[in-house]
Amino acid sequence: MVYLDFVNRNAGGRVGSELASQGKVGIIFVKVTEMTTIAMILQFVLMLGLVMFVHEFGHFIASKSLGIPVEEFGFGLPPRMVKLFTWKGTEFTLNWIPFGAFVRPKGENDEGEPDGMLAAPAWKRTIILLAGATMNFILGLILLFFLFNAIGKPVTNQVLISDVVPNSPAQAAGIQKNDLVLALDGTKIDNVDNLVKLIQAKSGQNIVLELQREGQNLSVNLTPNPTIGVYLGNPTVKASPGESLRNAFQGLGQMVKELVTLPARLIRGSIDPEMARLSGFKGMFDMFSYAAEQDQELQSTGAVSAPVMRMNMVIALTIGLGVMNLMPIPGLDGGQILLLLPELLFKKKLPQKMVNTLNFMGIALLMLLLVYVNIMDFVNPIKLP
Repeated sequence: MVYLDFVNRNAGGRVGSELASQGKVGIIFVKVTEMTTIAMILQFVLMLGLVMFVHEFGHFIASKSLGIPVEEFGFGLPPRMVKLFTWKGTEFTLNWIPFGAFVRPKGENDEGEPDGMLAAPAWKRTIILLAGATMNFILGLILLFFLFNAIGKPVTNQVLISDVVPNSPAQAAGIQKNDLVLALDGTKIDNVDNLVKLIQAKSGQNIVLELQREGQNLSVNLTPNPTIGVYLGNPTVKASPGESLRNAFQGLGQMVKELVTLPARLIRGSIDPEMARLSGFKGMFDMFSYAAEQDQELQSTGAVSAPVMRMNMVIALTIGLGVMNLMPIPGLDGGQILLLLPELLFKKKLPQKMVNTLNFMGIALLMLLLVYVNIMDFVNPIKLP
């Protein structure tokens, strides 16, 4: 998984941060003990299972719709625990490794099956391969809709103090949570990014912030060093279903764009590598636990009732899985589509032996990467507040 600083970049837009530009996460960590480790693990497994199940369900529906039989739909990963039932020629099984699901279309590795996967036209196989990521994006879109509906829409031309860091210049100056920032040294503030840039430019200099608190205007003097120690966001208002849907589409597009352009931004040095590192199961579990604790804090203050931070992580995972699977790497759906291009464009099918070899090499390299990433989760854990 790609760790995209999911707290600062949460789809709801409520949590921005002056500290984000410094590569820090934007909500204060509060330890909550109500949720047991076992309950957390179960929720985490269900979250991963949902994201992977939806992906495989896309392949399953597309195969059945295009007339390609599916021999098995497995819940979890092999080895098999038990066969649950058979439906329209498909065995539904429960497997021992409790992460995700898999589908096994007929003739997946055998060109000799007349109605199997490899005997189907290239366009059918392409649709089946695209269907997994498509279902991940659909799940992300649905969850984004509910997320925006739960937290409302951000008022993007206003800047809100989401929280104040203890022992910071902001706390010493008397700045409080939920203050609205009106101006800095007389310059009107209507954008989080602009305020962050102005504060950074004034590092070490005295500044005057004009604030609004409970309808009353006030001014405070302080000196950034280099930040002032506040978490910034936008106030929100209730969104209509239409606005929530529109924001969901925009959020989906923005998240896909950030993931697709991530390698180029890393090469240019425009993003901190620590904020976009690969993460294994332990790293994802740590982030999920942190998100659950934030949900507990938000719900205890009455800010929101829905588990928005965990929803946000599921959104990041499902969209990330969709984008990752479309990468042109043999063994992934995108790599399979890449190997289908000669057949799609020129009616020249690559030798199946060559395809199998490339896929095997791709999967082997991905498995080695997976092992390395999971080891690094212990050697160099993801830094959370």
